[in-house]
Amino acid sequence: MKSTINNTVEFVKEKLEGAEAGHDWYHIERVWKLSKKIAEAENCNHDVVELSALLHDIADPKFHNGDETLALKISREFLESQQVSEDIIEQVLFVIKNISFKNRGEVPSELPVELKIVQDADRIDAIGAIGIGRTFNFGGFKNNLMYDPEVPPSLNMSKEEYKKSNGTTINHFYEKLLLLKDLMNTEKGRELAQQRHDFMLTFLDQFYKEWNVD
Repeated sequence: MKSTINNTVEFVKEKLEGAEAGHDWYHIERVWKLSKKIAEAENCNHDVVELSALLHDIADPKFHNGDETLALKISREFLESQQVSEDIIEQVLFVIKNISFKNRGEVPSELPVELKIVQDADRIDAIGAIGIGRTFNFGGFKNNLMYDPEVPPSLNMSKEEYKKSNGTTINHFYEKLLLLKDLMNTEKGRELAQQRHDFMLTFLDQFYKEWNVD
């Protein structure tokens, strides 16, 4: 499986060349490393964890007109080309299909540990200093305002509302990023998320002071 993992790394690097900086190869690499770190403390299939982490954003729907099937199609075709067993392919596709924050209301109540691990890793990369950088990068990519004191965060959005949202970057902290700490599945995930969550609170406090010239 080592050679398959290496081939997957090269495939993903090539596929995501030129991608938006918050969802590029470096994001994948961080999630891959975080997944392996979390997996050390869990009883899991490490091959499924690594392949899922590497392929989880191979075709992010928000960059493909909302198509949630494309990533599954690309991943299946690639894994079949590597002679990966059908059992592992199905497990990887399950992770890819159910990992997203916006889909959290649609996932089964009992989740496989491999999904829990990769989901935690993906969410950890969405918070802390890296998360702040990614959030502002994506906000700029969409030409969203950084902040508007007159526009409150939109809490409890439906999946469709979330997908169509063009709110401010600061509002995104309240609509998603600050919620992630309490959505962690694993003990290691909770530990890593707490540190990054606290950093975001410090950042927001400083942001408001500077915005208000306090």
